[in-house]
Amino acid sequence: MENLLDEQRLNTVLDVRVQLTVRLGSCQLAMRDVLELTPGSVIQLNQRANEPVGLYVNDKLIAVGEVVVVEESFGIKVTRMVGETK
Repeated sequence: MENLLDEQRLNTVLDVRVQLTVRLGSCQLAMRDVLELTPGSVIQLNQRANEPVGLYVNDKLIAVGEVVVVEESFGIKVTRMVGETK
């Protein structure tokens, strides 16, 4: 009976929408430099091109992966779930 209740509780939240975010990298700039940004400006991030990117659900890291191009859009190929030992 308890498993049935747990399954019913889980089913009530399975359709709740969450925010997925892929973090490609970051950097710090002085506000002076931010105000000087114009179209065409290039900002160098702290992440190398061959490093995996983070996949976050509501700001919690859940996986890492590789950036891919799917048709004309970017995507992410998940390579490892956080907490996996392999």
